[in-house]
Amino acid sequence: MLLASEGLTAAAIAAAVGKSVLTVRRWRRRYMAQGADGLLKDATRPSRVKPLTPEKVKQVVHMTLHEKPPNATHWSVRSMAAAAGISYSSVQRIWHAHGLKPHLIETFKISRDRNFAAKVADVVGLYLNPPDRALVLCVDEKSQIQALDRTQPGLPMKKGRAGTMTHDYKRNGTTTLFAALNMLDGRVIGTCMARHRHREFLRFLKLIDHHTPADLDLHLVVDNYATHKTPAVKRWLKAHPRFHLHFTPTSASWLNMVERFFAEITRKRIRRGVFRSVTELQSAIMEYLENHNADPKPFIWTKSAGEILEKVARAKQVLESQH
Repeated sequence: MLLASEGLTAAAIAAAVGKSVLTVRRWRRRYMAQGADGLLKDATRPSRVKPLTPEKVKQVVHMTLHEKPPNATHWSVRSMAAAAGISYSSVQRIWHAHGLKPHLIETFKISRDRNFAAKVADVVGLYLNPPDRALVLCVDEKSQIQALDRTQPGLPMKKGRAGTMTHDYKRNGTTTLFAALNMLDGRVIGTCMARHRHREFLRFLKLIDHHTPADLDLHLVVDNYATHKTPAVKRWLKAHPRFHLHFTPTSASWLNMVERFFAEITRKRIRRGVFRSVTELQSAIMEYLENHNADPKPFIWTKSAGEILEKVARAKQVLESQH
């Protein structure tokens, strides 16, 4: 630019600085357009890789949604890249832009209970509008909890390395956790038993009776397990009129909020635990219950019965349209 200010031509400047005439003219045009700031850094250049055409993007999306690779159940970025003739990073960008995740799959089960709507309205009504002078308790059994001991000691976590645990284990027996989640304050009445027959269920009902105020009605949300409906259980309930059982629809255990508590205790205390006996497992479970009840936090139900029924209706419509 200094040489240009002295009146030199582009050819003379190119000869003086050892650059081509095109380069000199390019920088002069940039100076005219952007001033001195345009000389401080090089301009961005287009990628040497040509952008994907809309047809290619459409092809990848269509293959992802409607086709499968010949040797797998779903596409990976590299198998799709090989099939579409593009780079795997391009496949990643296309999938991200269209919200496609072939590596993930979610499970579902639509209840076929003929009284599904009535049961949903009943249980959700208890959650959102509990009756006066009553407690709503979500009751269920987490059966076959295994006391697993690892075959070799693991190594503790340290900087740069995760903790270790052997992939194999030794089975030392099982136990069943009976739990009743209080929807009001999040406290849990729980106990461990060896089996989960109607005899154990009756023992747990008596435990609930003992640990709740006698002047309150008890509304128990339970599933359709046969032990909850035996003649012995029905006779006991008739003799204790403050107990009221509300059954979730068939194949709809997600409606019972105690399942959320079971997920928590499994993730936090059971799954990565090491238990050398059933007694050790039961002690760990009861210790977890004590800590939970020392600072309980209730699970809050937010969905109305209408919203649930609308979503289930949409799911049924999609299933019927594809089959």
